[in-house]
Amino acid sequence: MIKFLESIGTNILSWIKITQGFLSLVGQTFYWIFFGFRKKRPLKQEPILDQMVFMGARSIIIVFFVTFFTGIVLAMQSAQQLSKLGGTIYVASLVSISICRELGPVLTALVIAGRIGAAITAEIGSMQVNEQIEALDTMAINPVRFLVVPKVVALFFMLPCLTVIGDLSGMLGGYIIGVNNLGINSHLYIQTAFEYLTLKDIYTGLSKSLVFALIIAFVGCYQGLNTRGGAVGVGRATTISVVTSFILIIVADCFVTGIYYFTNL
Repeated sequence: MIKFLESIGTNILSWIKITQGFLSLVGQTFYWIFFGFRKKRPLKQEPILDQMVFMGARSIIIVFFVTFFTGIVLAMQSAQQLSKLGGTIYVASLVSISICRELGPVLTALVIAGRIGAAITAEIGSMQVNEQIEALDTMAINPVRFLVVPKVVALFFMLPCLTVIGDLSGMLGGYIIGVNNLGINSHLYIQTAFEYLTLKDIYTGLSKSLVFALIIAFVGCYQGLNTRGGAVGVGRATTISVVTSFILIIVADCFVTGIYYFTNL
């Protein structure tokens, strides 16, 4: 019984330590973004632009294909049920609203968490186990300012852009099924798709992508900075980073959806 209580206490203390470390990283990052660069050298654009290219431009293809085929599947599955009610034409609005509100932001975030989140953790984790982070401290270079801030800023701006691309590609997939397989007139499909799509549907999805971007960037950076145990530790930290990001994305999606659902935002 005593060992059981000790294990519970150890786990609780461990989670408290992790939470404190994570919140400390978040606080330092926002400090450097909003206040730190006013006192010292300004934020360099080159590292941020390089991260934007890596996180955004090089992720377009995979985001396009994932959401494109999701739109195709969604259109086929919904058409099967709506045809029984004589409402096949509403496949267009169902696909557009579902993609923009939910599937587009979530699927894009999951794809980026698997690709970019893992890359962030592996990069910083390798530097940590090779003692390059200590070298930065020795040269009076703040690791958060040098490594974390460019990644957070870049992903915060690029994930909404990728979400827009994902929304459009998902709607394109639904359009192809609706016009070619369901026999819906092209002009009528486009009109129906945008007739019921409101501004709230769009900014709901984009606001989710901003939250998801912060989750992916901070989790990846935190796991990288706390990597221990050589190459094996890097692999372990990368796995934990991706799994944690996936879970937090789904949880955050639930909370953000609840906020919009129970309020008049």
